Amino acid sequence: MPIVTNRWVILLVLFLARTVMGLQFQAVASTSSFLIEALAIDFATIGALIGLYMLPGIVIALPGGVLGQRFGAKRVVLLGLLLMALGGALMGLGSSLVTLAAGRVIAGAGAVLLNVLVTKMVADWFAGREIVTAMGILVSGWPLGLALGLIGFAPLAAAYGWLAVMHIGALSALIALVLVAWLYRDPPGLPAAPTARLALALSRREWLLVCLAGMIWCFFNVFYIVSVSFTPELFRARGFTLAEAGTIASLISWSLIVSIPLGGYVAERFGRPNRIMVGSFLIAAAAAIALPFTASVLLPYAALILVIGLPVGPMMALAAQALRPQNRASGMGIFYTWYYAAMASLPGCAGLARDLSGSVAAPVLFAAAMLLLCTVTLLLFHAATRLPQ
Repeated sequence: MPIVTNRWVILLVLFLARTVMGLQFQAVASTSSFLIEALAIDFATIGALIGLYMLPGIVIALPGGVLGQRFGAKRVVLLGLLLMALGGALMGLGSSLVTLAAGRVIAGAGAVLLNVLVTKMVADWFAGREIVTAMGILVSGWPLGLALGLIGFAPLAAAYGWLAVMHIGALSALIALVLVAWLYRDPPGLPAAPTARLALALSRREWLLVCLAGMIWCFFNVFYIVSVSFTPELFRARGFTLAEAGTIASLISWSLIVSIPLGGYVAERFGRPNRIMVGSFLIAAAAAIALPFTASVLLPYAALILVIGLPVGPMMALAAQALRPQNRASGMGIFYTWYYAAMASLPGCAGLARDLSGSVAAPVLFAAAMLLLCTVTLLLFHAATRLPQ
């Protein structure tokens, strides 16, 4: 096994692993029209399948960090990538909706383990040195994977069938597994962690604040996932081809690769994180509401793209502000539990809105409502910060 001591090489390996997670997640949304025809399902079922990838996180996110601390982050990440590969392969069998759903849950369980622990692994290598930059790069892997799926999966499914897309997700996870197993090692001098135990010693104030922070994060991510999953249909209704619609929808993901670290820098430089968050939420919500009703969909979509990545860094800082140092590990487990619960359930609601209304605008308006909920919940968060410990 090669001895890798360059932290940027380590970051690249973990970045690629997280990119695979976004790529595999996008497989269902980008092949939705093919799945509806092949399996005789509706948009609500598509939304449920999209959410199933996040469902295991409701029960795995909190103990996942404990498993990594007890058995080593690398081992648990390798287990996660193996589950992603096995789940993707099962989806590639394509024999029934049940098989597809089972594979989605297995792959999603692996993605939870990966998602929780790669952050810890990057922190081990970059603590005290460019950690903000490193985290920004790591987070950007998720939208990169979604963008690649938006561009490539629909044409690939049209040419070779939707089963090929599922197999690509499985193969990508397997390649990432090999890279992590071959190249990753803990940084020199990392102290051994004590045996972990599951303990929740948060005060009532911490519980309230971390739950509100988790709700803001989950509403924002539901907006993002519903947008990239359902806007291609809106663009196709406006006369764009299947490939063009996927490419346009992918622009939001491409923009996040740059705008997420930029937003963190701007917030730190000017010291106005709350104004940046509220302004970004309201501008993006207004753009999303206008999107189905304007003559040119590209103008409001461009406005949305320009602002949507700016609040990500400040949002991620809210949970840290809410928690005492000794409670950050368990508190972040609670934070991610909110995220996975929402991501498992709310995309299905967007699909149901599409079915009940018969309108391609319904999921986009649903996504805009998520941003308005972000704004309201942020105000509640700051009101709760005035409570005594």
